[in-house]
Amino acid sequence: MHPLLHLKYRLLAPLVLVLGAVIGYPLAFSLWVSLHNYTLTAIGQAKLVGAANYLGLLANPSYWRAIGNTVTFVLVAVGLELILGFGLALLLHHRATPLRHLFRSLLLTPMFITPIAVGLMFRFLLNSQLGIIPQALKALGIHVDWFGSRLALFSLALIDVWQWTPFMLLLLLAGLEALPTEPFEAARVDGASGWNMVRYVTLPLMRPVILAAVVIRMLDAFKVYEYVYAITRGGPGESTETIQYHIYRVGFLYFRMGEAAAMAYTLIIVVLILVIILFYVLRRSAT
Repeated sequence: MHPLLHLKYRLLAPLVLVLGAVIGYPLAFSLWVSLHNYTLTAIGQAKLVGAANYLGLLANPSYWRAIGNTVTFVLVAVGLELILGFGLALLLHHRATPLRHLFRSLLLTPMFITPIAVGLMFRFLLNSQLGIIPQALKALGIHVDWFGSRLALFSLALIDVWQWTPFMLLLLLAGLEALPTEPFEAARVDGASGWNMVRYVTLPLMRPVILAAVVIRMLDAFKVYEYVYAITRGGPGESTETIQYHIYRVGFLYFRMGEAAAMAYTLIIVVLILVIILFYVLRRSAT
């Protein structure tokens, strides 16, 4: 072995050992738990059940409802964040106003607040009896029950949009400012302007950045838990119960850790497949 190559492996060894201890052991133990009838009330009586926990999910309507709620939440939240973030990025990129940097700072503020604090804040702001927003809407003759009706899941998605649109704005604005100027100058010479400039020049050039931003936000949105825990606790019924909250409820409220671990591993597999597909699309768009 070449001396430099041998040195490289020696330098990487501590990092590999730390990652193996911090990440490898929890993953291996949770996989072991998912293959056993493991409950917190009888830890010493765990029995090997093989794939029974995974097969049981196929006939579990609550599990599939939680998956559906999560997918709906991700599509609505990330879709709106992409549209709003790109629109705001275009405005900040093209409007050279004296207060431009102030506007950027104000727009980026929500993403620095912890999600549990955001959930508690909107729990009171949108409360149908005490909230400022419902009271203002009632004065206009509009009655909306944000968390006690079918709008509950959509309301949680809007809260996520309020907090994480600035993150999408930050990524897309950085992408816009890194674009070359030559294609835009050539398009202006050909008479392009306004929406045509955005549609035929900006969007094609921004495609890799947009895909990367969507991948990052989708991975984070799949982990939504804080809003559900702070506001609805999965209600009304199970209409806002996401997969992360469902795993928490099964594992730490019902103590069925084996079943909860199996759910977590199915979520890991789904997210990995999604990441592979999106990165394949991203790689093709960059070539």
